[in-house]
Amino acid sequence: MSNIKYSFIIPVYNRPDEVDELLDSLTRQTLQCFEVIIVEDGSQVSCREVCNRYASRLDLHYYMKPNSGPGQSRNYGAERAQGEYLIVLDSDVVLPVGYLQAVDYELSVHPADAFGGPDRAHASFTDVQKAISYSMTSFFTTGGIRGGKKKLDKFYPRSYNMGIRRDVYLRLRGFSKMRFGEDIDFSIRIFKAGCRCRLFPEAWVWHKRRTDFRKFFRQVYNSGIARINLYKKYPESLKLVHLLPTVFTVGVILLVLVSAVGRLLMHYDNIDRWYWLCAGPWLPILLYCLLLLTDSAWTNKSLKVGLLSVPAAFIQLFGYGCGFIEAWWKRCVRGQDEFHAFDKTFYK
Repeated sequence: MSNIKYSFIIPVYNRPDEVDELLDSLTRQTLQCFEVIIVEDGSQVSCREVCNRYASRLDLHYYMKPNSGPGQSRNYGAERAQGEYLIVLDSDVVLPVGYLQAVDYELSVHPADAFGGPDRAHASFTDVQKAISYSMTSFFTTGGIRGGKKKLDKFYPRSYNMGIRRDVYLRLRGFSKMRFGEDIDFSIRIFKAGCRCRLFPEAWVWHKRRTDFRKFFRQVYNSGIARINLYKKYPESLKLVHLLPTVFTVGVILLVLVSAVGRLLMHYDNIDRWYWLCAGPWLPILLYCLLLLTDSAWTNKSLKVGLLSVPAAFIQLFGYGCGFIEAWWKRCVRGQDEFHAFDKTFYK
């Protein structure tokens, strides 16, 4: 019988530098009763040498396998894990020194079958990464559903910071073959199985996410598609908060079109009569931008990050909303099968 309590499972695809930072943070944990399982998912740029450097400092197991996506790579690692609890992390996270101590404390106070924690931006992140982090975690953009204190829906653990009892993981057969949204799919099945699932607010991680706005758009576009794919599997999973980015996208487009009509009427008719039809639709958009700028600048203690958070939020909402609309049209109206976007360029 293994005496290992926790197994960290980390799928990796062409990210040796990120793995280096993550493993370094694992060596600094105040609680050390864990093993680390790295699953190299068919990478062209291997992290084997990085793992070798930590072999004497961590109970580290490295595996290389053909590419099959993060979900199946996590399952591969889970089959080889020895811990009572499996903690799934993305390779682009870094753990604060007290992360595992916080997890262990929460489990000792109120046992849980599954759990997850929120994410934050580290001081060393670029301003763009901080702005992207804000757009993904703020109540004013995502409704706080990714671990915020205020939230519009219950918390579903995400794969960047997700824990589950190993016996429950294996009983539920782990992650599905969905390429995007597979963590929400797993979380839904955890809840449907009647498992105790909790948010551990102090078990947070630093999460880098994407490094530029173009990559971020591809990510959130696929998240919008994934929400419809999840709806087709679990109709009850679609909540009002999931529709808000689409409502925002359609609403902003309509406001801009109304303003354009007002501009045309100003050109061909009396300017004063149509001025507010041209200018008025921009007022709610500008007020929302001001809200984002102020809140992010205050939160991040940086005016530059506040300014960058405005386009980050619009990319997050528009990207998700457009992906949602495309998937709704293709899957709900035209009856097509599950799909995702940017197959050739997602990781570029």
